Formats: sequence, C-alpha cells, structure tokens
Amino acid sequence: MAEPDDFASESGGITINFTHRGQQHDIEVDSEATVADLAAEIEAALFIPVANQKLMVAKLGMLKGPDFGDRRVGDLRDKKITLLGTSSAELESLASASQHAAAREAHLAEARRRQPKAIPRRDPARAHDDNTYTFMALRPLPHLPHPERSQTFLERLRDDPGVRWAMRSHKFRVGLLTEMDPLAHTEASHEGTTRILGLNRNRGEVIELRLRTDAYDGYRSYRAIRDVLCHELSHNVHGPHDANFWALCHQLEREVARADWKSHGRAVGDAEYYDPEPSEEVAYDHGGWTGGEYVLGGGGGSTSTAAAGGGAISRREVIAKAAEERLKKQKQAESGEGANGNS
Repeated sequence: MAEPDDFASESGGITINFTHRGQQHDIEVDSEATVADLAAEIEAALFIPVANQKLMVAKLGMLKGPDFGDRRVGDLRDKKITLLGTSSAELESLASASQHAAAREAHLAEARRRQPKAIPRRDPARAHDDNTYTFMALRPLPHLPHPERSQTFLERLRDDPGVRWAMRSHKFRVGLLTEMDPLAHTEASHEGTTRILGLNRNRGEVIELRLRTDAYDGYRSYRAIRDVLCHELSHNVHGPHDANFWALCHQLEREVARADWKSHGRAVGDAEYYDPEPSEEVAYDHGGWTGGEYVLGGGGGSTSTAAAGGGAISRREVIAKAAEERLKKQKQAESGEGANGNS
C-alpha cells in the first residue's frame, strides 16, 4: 500500500496544513504551485484577502503578500504554519461599526450643540447691591514698578466674597480704593519707624492701603491687608478709635473671614508676601482725613487739632503737619530732649 506522501506525489498535488485562530485547516494544491497560489486558495476557502494574509512558517519566519512571489509551495511542506489574517466579512463589520460609532458621536455632538444653554439666575436685588455697595474705582500707582500686580491685588480685595458680603450687609460704598506709596506716611525716630498701613478720607471717599514692602519688590500678606481694609471701612461709620469703632472693626474681620469661601491666601503674580518685623511700629491709619492720628497699640489714639476744632484738614496739611512733627522729634532726639517731648 502506498504512503500518503507517495500518493500525493503520484496525484501531482500536496496538502498544506495550517492553523488559523486555533482551528486546523488543510488545503491541497498542485505540487508545482507557488505560495501565491496557496494564498489564493486560502482566500477562496476562508474569505481572507491575500493582502491581509500573513503566514508564520517554522524556520522560515513570516511570509506576507510581497514575500509570496514565486516561492514554491513545497518549501512549506511538513512545516508548522500559522495563518494570521482577517476575513472580508470581519473587515466590513469593523468598518460598519466604526461608521456607526462616528455617526452616533456626530448625532450626540449636534444634540449638545442644539441644547439650550442654562442661563444662571441672579437675584436682581443682589446684583443691584453688588453694583451699589462696592469700590467704585480701583487705582494702582502708575509710577511704581509693575502696577498691574497692584491692580490684581486691589481687584482681589474688591471681589473677595467676604468683603463683598460685608459691603452689602453694612451698605458701604467707597469712591476709590488705591494703594499707598511705601515712602509716604512713614516716620523714623530714635524710637523706631512708624508705618501707616491705611487711610480713609472723608468716610469712604478714598481708602488707601499700603500693599507693597518698603523696597517695592513684594507685597504684604493678603489677609493682613484685608484686615486693614476692615479697619478702614469701620471709619465709614466711626471716626475715633473708641469702643464702638473697635467693636465694628472686629465684627467686620469676623464676618469677612467667615464669608470667604475661597482660598485663604495666595500669591499675587510673582510677588512675595511680607510681614513687618516685630521691632517695627505699625500704624493703621490717621482715623480718616477728618479725624486724627491713631497708632496701633496707642490706647485709642488722640484727635488732631483740626479734628478737635470741628473742621476737616486736607491731605497736604496732614502731610505737612506730619513732616513738622517728625522734624521736631528728630531735633529733640539730637538735643537729648526726646524723652521729655514724648512724655
């Protein structure tokens, strides 16, 4: 009896065995056929286009479309072969699924585009109060470095949720919120340096805040400046630093901190925060231009001559008076009479 291989030779054909997706397949081809002919037979049997076929052949490596060429199919005889490839039906199914997904996404995008946008509702009364009880103008000092940073600082104070809440609740309205030149309202003596942190002119006409450090290269703590702003806003109601003033000031500080739902402090641009050294003497304000000079820790301060006389003094007069007092203190210190002059 003839062996199978002898029978194949006598009949002029050979059988190629290969595996595709775990299933064994046999295809009989002419012994003189090429691998390209085998690929055509595979396409006819499994509907896998020749261009998509890849044959992993033991000891020969991977054969694909351009490699089929005129290689004889006999080279694949008795070798382990694995077929890789996707049928035409599967390719069509994938293409159809892709088109369906694209169409669905386009439909959803169009639906989202046509969907009416939600318009946030705003209480008209609240909007009116926000526009009425606020700082009507913000003004950094243009001659100082990077005024845009000071503008950002002032805007943050204006838009601070706690400050806005306090302005509405107490019906505060300020004409101008501006920054103070660090060189202004600074007095040096043998006892140290006094720096005014804020001023309120005519119960809210203008509020000045010392935002910057003395070297102009940074900004003071936001929360500290916000507390100074609460102090100055209290002068919209009370001039002297009496018990009523301090009660309102501390109330504003608590209300502002409680209503601030945003972060409790962040940098302004690339500026650095600054806190006064313990040895520095800090003054909050002059109690308003129609009031007197008040120094933090000074027991409530004392009203100026103009305030005691019932009249308002101009800013230039305040500055001139401060310069005269500073010069007087310096002369007293030089003559050894400073202690008597401050008693």
